[in-house]
Amino acid sequence: MIYENMTFRYIDKEDGQRIRIVYIDDENKALYYVNIDASTSMPKKVLIEKLEAEIKNNILIKIPDQFLKVIKEDEISELQKERRDLDWNIIQKYWNNQKESLLERKGRENKLKKISDENNLSLPKIKKMFSRFWQRGMNKNALLPDYINSGGKGKTKNLNENKVGRPRRVNYEGESIEGINITEDIKKIFEISINRFYRKKEKLSLTETYNSMLREFFSDRYYEDGKEQFKVWDNSRIPTYHQFYYWFKKLQNTEKDISFRESSKEFNLKHRPILSNSTIETNGPGTRFQIDATIADIYLVSSLNRNRIIGRPIVYAIIDVYSRLVTGIYVGLEGPSWLGAMMALDNMIADKIEFCKKYGIEINNEQWPSHHLPEIIIADRGEFEGYSVENLINNLNIKIENTSPYRGDLKGIVERSFRTTNEKIKHKTPGAIQKEYRERGDRDYRLDATLTLEEFTQIYIKMILHNNHKIKVNHPTDKEMISEELTPTPINLWNWGIKNKKGRLRVIDRDIMRLNILPKARASVSRAGLRFKKLYYSSQKALEEQWFVKSKHRWLEVVYDPRNIDKIYIPHEDGKGYEVCYLLEKSKQYKDCLLEEIIFQEELKKELIAWESNKQSQFNIDLDKEIEDIVKNAKKEKDRTVTETTSKAKKIKGIKENRQLEKELNRIEEAFEIGKEENKEGIVKQFNKADENKEEQKDTRRVMLMNRLREKRDERLGKK
Repeated sequence: MIYENMTFRYIDKEDGQRIRIVYIDDENKALYYVNIDASTSMPKKVLIEKLEAEIKNNILIKIPDQFLKVIKEDEISELQKERRDLDWNIIQKYWNNQKESLLERKGRENKLKKISDENNLSLPKIKKMFSRFWQRGMNKNALLPDYINSGGKGKTKNLNENKVGRPRRVNYEGESIEGINITEDIKKIFEISINRFYRKKEKLSLTETYNSMLREFFSDRYYEDGKEQFKVWDNSRIPTYHQFYYWFKKLQNTEKDISFRESSKEFNLKHRPILSNSTIETNGPGTRFQIDATIADIYLVSSLNRNRIIGRPIVYAIIDVYSRLVTGIYVGLEGPSWLGAMMALDNMIADKIEFCKKYGIEINNEQWPSHHLPEIIIADRGEFEGYSVENLINNLNIKIENTSPYRGDLKGIVERSFRTTNEKIKHKTPGAIQKEYRERGDRDYRLDATLTLEEFTQIYIKMILHNNHKIKVNHPTDKEMISEELTPTPINLWNWGIKNKKGRLRVIDRDIMRLNILPKARASVSRAGLRFKKLYYSSQKALEEQWFVKSKHRWLEVVYDPRNIDKIYIPHEDGKGYEVCYLLEKSKQYKDCLLEEIIFQEELKKELIAWESNKQSQFNIDLDKEIEDIVKNAKKEKDRTVTETTSKAKKIKGIKENRQLEKELNRIEEAFEIGKEENKEGIVKQFNKADENKEEQKDTRRVMLMNRLREKRDERLGKK
């Protein structure tokens, strides 16, 4: 219910406008209000139902009346009383008798002008007088000058109301102060302040929230040097921090606090009630598999050159929810992406005995028995969207359940597995990340990288085999398991579930699986072979049909396994098989290499070329300059020695004879001299005396031959 003289505050407005109800019409349909904070404020009319709707929706809330005070007459000076009484007489004269004309906007300006003329006062003075009367409680003391609000120096205002609850001890001056009661209206202010200030991304502390509440709801506004200022009310009129804290705890909503200050994802991830577990959602092995990826906390080196650090590997794991058995893994440099997830799915249905044998690990079927398809795969949204996932759903009848972003808790089993793996890595392997931030002077742990991708995979397989036989203390155990004295290890739970539960295990031909999940690409066909990823391949069918001689197709669609790039596959048109293509001899340097390492080598090659490109440019510039210098010197020599007396035709016709003369001269210069050797340092042995004589004779012979050739040439040219 709304009554006259009640004060309210708008929450949705930036200035937080505060209003006072100055009049309600006789029909109780409309009311008039003024803005408390304006320097002068004239009444505005509004429907009561509009304000009631705003109150109901917490747009408008009731606030304490900041001007409701007990002021003793003996504390007011005679001058203040005189000014108050003069203004009060004018208010009484017109407010009681001409209320409607002052409330209605139409004609109010003329009415106020008439009042100013009748009382020999300025119009601004009259407006300010009525504004103060309406804004400050419509009583006589509302007309006191502003400085009365702060009270006399060292004086404290006393309230007539009795406060309930434990009294405050003393104020800062040692005087007893009772404070205020926490009414429903004050509780409402507490609740709104908590929502408005505390439950925000800015994460204000509770003390800052309390101070913001005092500023907005328990203070006077004024302007000083054009800037808005706030003066908090006297201690006897405001709630204490302890009162606010008490009701904060009473009104506390942990879900709202975390959701608004952090995010709803944060609450769901770390603070939501845990009333169930993943195992309850399954009815046996193969019902649900969880798949996820992580970046391992270790740096690896290249298998081609251990001096090259290749970064941290991506680890994918697929775990059966019912038994906690790891059913598929992938360790590589691809991902997190579909390519990495695809390789984990391929490993999921693979024979684990053969898989481990590739890494030099001998196991039996009892140690790792899984090679099956599940009914449901729980995965992240990123990798499991696209054409490959549609193949899983449509062709293999596997249901995909994608979790919400940043909700790792929905795949808690596989997430826990990754944490265990990284904890073990940190304590046992060189190159592992020891802490997130290194201090100054600490050794860079990346320099300790020692393991290759293959060696790290061996370690991860060993950890998986250990996990499959590790006791799961907190695993939900059926009564039947206890009666059969079953130890809850993943292997035991897997085997027991297959025997006693309704598992959804299925097997599938690995080639058909690969047809659905292997990445597709295009390979070009040319005379050099089938080119894919800068490697060259051929196949029996390609040779028989002479693809590289008269191919009908320039491009072919292929599928490939990044873990074994020695072969690529061309799918048959019926979708049931492959044409296998083998690596050609000219690409054998990459035989038995992972695709990641081939890509790494190619990228390294590009980096080296780019790094040398600047030097190469300088070499090219230097070469051009040297060529230009030689040509320039040759032109100078030609201009100095040649006289243009021979015609162009004679020059061209003499090329053959000139070549023959030059050839005879070169033969003298190029002739081998057996016995003239170089020692190991590449320095020519010193000639003895006889050798020197031979050289002199050779020089004399060369000069005589040159003179003879020159005379012969001149004779021939002269005859012609």
